[in-house]
Amino acid sequence: MKLKGVLLDEDSLGEGIDFSGLEQQLDTFNVYGQTSPLQLMARIQDADVILSNKVVLDAAAIKSCTSLKMICVLATGMNNIDLEAAAELNIPVKNAIAYGTNSVAQHTLMLMLMLATQQVRYSKAIIEGQWQRSPFFCMMQHSVTELAGKHLVIVGSGALGSKVAQLAEAFDMKVTFSARPGNEGGDSRPPLIELLPEADILSLHCPLTTETHDLINQKTLTLAKPGLLLVNCARGGIVNENDALQALRSGQLAGYATDVLSEEPPVNGNILLEALQEDLNLIVTPHNAWISQSARQNIVDQAVQAIDSLSQ
Repeated sequence: MKLKGVLLDEDSLGEGIDFSGLEQQLDTFNVYGQTSPLQLMARIQDADVILSNKVVLDAAAIKSCTSLKMICVLATGMNNIDLEAAAELNIPVKNAIAYGTNSVAQHTLMLMLMLATQQVRYSKAIIEGQWQRSPFFCMMQHSVTELAGKHLVIVGSGALGSKVAQLAEAFDMKVTFSARPGNEGGDSRPPLIELLPEADILSLHCPLTTETHDLINQKTLTLAKPGLLLVNCARGGIVNENDALQALRSGQLAGYATDVLSEEPPVNGNILLEALQEDLNLIVTPHNAWISQSARQNIVDQAVQAIDSLSQ
């Protein structure tokens, strides 16, 4: 079977990716760095396989294709694909599963460690020359917390949450998974609201759904043990950013680290980015927990395996 494939947004995968597997599977392989809505129809018209990370494929786009046999989403989330239209035409949609578990897990632990050791504040102090002017050999104005013995509560017990738990246990932390939000009654694990009063660190690894939107808000933060460290490597909408910032300013939160924001990229600004100028234990990373070379290559390798199934 001769197959024509098109990759719509190569730039979103970054540099250094080996596409040789795709080139072997596809007789024709057209690669575009980016694809605008105006360019989309012409590029996918006669494709057998469409590969997209974030380019939107709505019903009109999918139905315009004359020989489409598969859509490969180069990510886990498939919200950019009209799945109903694809199903109506019997076009399988394949996504990447657990491709960045190790990458995101190590990023999560990095954020925990930076919050616990107040690295942002100490780095700022050095930049401002405070250590250089100190009469003492070290700085200790910001309290440092040891992770050993601390209680880590994780929301999300999939591959990623489980990997974070494994790494946390290597630091001698106590780890508890909360019940799945929205299914507390049918889950034997304790609900988040019961765990918050005893949690020292809360790490989020659940999808953004109706049940998890604004899961962390003023009410839930009020229930938390004072001094909670919060890490979000899931989705920005799971945390109410304004409520988290207010809790951080009041001291209810001892630290907040997030790899995600409610709007990405934050072209309209964001209150957390503005607050980085304040003296807070606050860390924002640009949604790059997933970008290790191995993780990005794994996305493409999974697409190769999916396309291989067409010939079987």
